[in-house]
Amino acid sequence: MTVTTSAFNLPARLSAKSDPALIGADEAHFSAVAAALQAEIAAASASLEDELRAPGGSGEQALARDLQVHRLTARLRSLRRFTLDICLGRMVRADAAAPLYIGRFGLTDTSGTPLLIDWRSPAAAPFFAATRANPMGLATRRRYRWSRGRVSDYWDEAFTPEGLAASAAVDDESAFIASLGSSRSARMRDVLGTIQSDQDAIIRAGSRGALVVDGGPGTGKTVVALHRAAYLLYSDPRLAQRSGSVLFIGPSHGYLSYVEDVLPGLGEEGVQISTVRDLVAEGGSALSETDPAVAGLKASAALLTAVERAVHAFETPPAEGLLVDTEWAELWLSPAEWAEAFDAAEPGLPHNEAREQVWEALLEILADKLDGVPPAALRRAMSQDEELAGTFNRAWPLLDPVGIVRDLWASSDYLSACAPWLDAEQLQTLRRERTAAWTTSDLPYLDAARQRVGDPDAGRLARRRAAVLAAERAEMDVVIDQLIESDDSELQLMSILRGQDAQNSLVDETALPGTDADVLAGPFAHIIVDEAQELTDAEWRMLLSRCPSRSFTVVGDRAQARHGFTESWQERLNRIGLRTVELATLSVNYRTPEEVMAAAEPVIRAAIPDANVPRSVRRSGLPVRRAARQELDALLDEWLTSHPEGTACVIGTAPPMTGRERVLSLTPELAKGLEFDLVVLIDPDGFGAGIEGAVDRYVAMTRATSQLVILV
Repeated sequence: MTVTTSAFNLPARLSAKSDPALIGADEAHFSAVAAALQAEIAAASASLEDELRAPGGSGEQALARDLQVHRLTARLRSLRRFTLDICLGRMVRADAAAPLYIGRFGLTDTSGTPLLIDWRSPAAAPFFAATRANPMGLATRRRYRWSRGRVSDYWDEAFTPEGLAASAAVDDESAFIASLGSSRSARMRDVLGTIQSDQDAIIRAGSRGALVVDGGPGTGKTVVALHRAAYLLYSDPRLAQRSGSVLFIGPSHGYLSYVEDVLPGLGEEGVQISTVRDLVAEGGSALSETDPAVAGLKASAALLTAVERAVHAFETPPAEGLLVDTEWAELWLSPAEWAEAFDAAEPGLPHNEAREQVWEALLEILADKLDGVPPAALRRAMSQDEELAGTFNRAWPLLDPVGIVRDLWASSDYLSACAPWLDAEQLQTLRRERTAAWTTSDLPYLDAARQRVGDPDAGRLARRRAAVLAAERAEMDVVIDQLIESDDSELQLMSILRGQDAQNSLVDETALPGTDADVLAGPFAHIIVDEAQELTDAEWRMLLSRCPSRSFTVVGDRAQARHGFTESWQERLNRIGLRTVELATLSVNYRTPEEVMAAAEPVIRAAIPDANVPRSVRRSGLPVRRAARQELDALLDEWLTSHPEGTACVIGTAPPMTGRERVLSLTPELAKGLEFDLVVLIDPDGFGAGIEGAVDRYVAMTRATSQLVILV
């Protein structure tokens, strides 16, 4: 990639910024960046070709090769994703003459001289965090706006009198504010170069415990959450050393589609992104829970203990002894020995997997009663003993996790035994037919049952793996014997094959029977939750079970909780099991113009007087418009004609926007987390009364980045 034309493509109105005295140093630096980027791509491509041509090998060698191919492929995607626009800007320290250029990733020339500093490195922090009140040693800062690989504008900020004198391109309007007026698209815009100091401080915060990012609409919570994921993967060794160690939870699939390009654009492709629904196999077909009473009861984490009690009831040792008749002798299994075997189950091991341990413990107890009987013969005999197997299967049966939950809801007596604190009315409320479809309120219970019960085939698979491994080792022993016998060298080199390490390396365990891993099962080193105010306590338990370290970034707004959020974040998170909680607040609304917030603020304050309503930093010049509902088609057609770019959304009861590609029709709930140039609300009073209705109106109104129209 060689720069043959200027990297700057400034419009005529910005001709003053084209002065070589202002951009000459940048032009030279961009040429060096282009050459280094081209060299990096060539080197990575050659390395990838070498790896692909090399023999695949087996076992650990094959795994190492696959990981290297994956790393090089990801590196090439990052290098090719951008051109010169990998450069975000530059800064000049007050005690240095040469500027430091900040990039999406680090880059050096052939001599090792840094050309770009990775935006996540400590050295790059002042570029994002410096303010006039705290310049952090900077004299000037320049941010670029890129369009099709060329600079279409740039902004200089001066922090010292000397910096002001040295920069003739200082603008009254900051780069960030200027970017807010640009049109939206179906994907979240790249905003890395305009991260603000309040956002950057949260992005770079540590990962110990739970960090709550509380902020109203338009404060950049989602931006912070996504960039924080990329930052932690770069800076935290605990995360960087593990592939797939970060899970990002969003509120809807529409939201995930909106943000899915952000992390790859930051050079991170290993973050798992999902909704809470996606964590459970039944989530894709689950219906919304329409009964508020049922939803309220199932939202409680306390009711999840019913799953544990239901499973534990199938782990009770027989109260009576058993006489086991074998060809060698009659063996007595006392109640105490049954209990001893059941106690052998490893704590925390899923029920179906622990079952294998209990059976093995039983066999050992019986084997100790016989001298000189081959263990394999005893195992065969015991497995064929119908009375022993039947007693064991009744005491510790294989369980189906889905069946456990179905039984709980289908039988009030069974549920009462597992949740004795429920009264008769609550038991009746929760009761439902076995054939009833699953709802979203059931998902935490299905997840808890699956984790507690485990895979019904786990024991069978373990036995099959062990048998295949034993057969491979036996075959390898024969081969080794032959090699050693035919070795006539003086040093008898083949004898080293008798070593355990050598034998282990010769057996390809990657070829053993296995199952496809559930990438969302965890464990994860860190979980980021956006729109976290909507999660129930039971849903939080789904996430806690996947993050043993309790390292979370919790992003939300209590005023946008559809079912109310009267407690503090600390109280909510402490209750569900997060003890170390820090709170960071975002209070500046960068997205929603003043005109829209002036109309939205009274709506939410009427229901939630202490709502964290952020302060808007800009005006659109477009007042909130009110019109009749029958004007919808004409209004949209006019907007689409006059706005060749941008997106619009109709929120409320409206038909699909067929033929209007840049217009969506969504409910307030599905619009959460998204933003549009134009938002049209249809009959917002019909969204409902109380907290839920007020929150839906507030959320819908604040999706607008330019204009809001209300149709009644």
